[in-house]
Amino acid sequence: MVSSLENSHSSGVLPWWAKERGFGLFIIVTGFISWLAAGILVLERLELYKNPDYITSCDINPWVSCGTVMKSEQAGIFGFPNPFFGIVCFAVVITVGFALLAGASNLKRWFWLCFQVGVTAAMGLVIWFWSQALYEINALCPYCMVVWAMTIPLFVFTTARNVLTGVIPAGAGVKKFFAEWSWIITAILWVLIAASIVLRFPLAFFG
Repeated sequence: MVSSLENSHSSGVLPWWAKERGFGLFIIVTGFISWLAAGILVLERLELYKNPDYITSCDINPWVSCGTVMKSEQAGIFGFPNPFFGIVCFAVVITVGFALLAGASNLKRWFWLCFQVGVTAAMGLVIWFWSQALYEINALCPYCMVVWAMTIPLFVFTTARNVLTGVIPAGAGVKKFFAEWSWIITAILWVLIAASIVLRFPLAFFG
């Protein structure tokens, strides 16, 4: 069903990022950058296991410190360090991207709904981690923020594509909105998060 809907729009109505190969490339890039950041955090966490006094590569000052974040309760909400969960989830995203690049075109609607649920849950976790870092832990993890920055477009454009291809039912006006405004929505969310971080930790940026 989804493939036929997408093919019916292949004459140019769908933006490049909503077509199979364009979307595949998009989620490979966002997924790989997130996976790489999570992988670095895994290596840093393993060093902390071996040496509790280990200073992580991004312990820059009291406000920008991966070590402080990693030692918080919020860093292990699944019963183990969050980055271990991240490298698995983002590996799945990358795999889906390569499948689309390879020409997979018969993925069912239920598959895309499950993918939507996954990226929506990821976005929810980003919002929660953002609030915890700013107002509970009182410290920032640069590699975590890379994951936040990549999860935002992953969520926005997955939602947009699912709307445009009919996975999520929507009227013509909603489809037009997502086709034209997804980049702007992403930019606004980036700016809002960046502004909140600067306002919360001004000394980390301005001395």
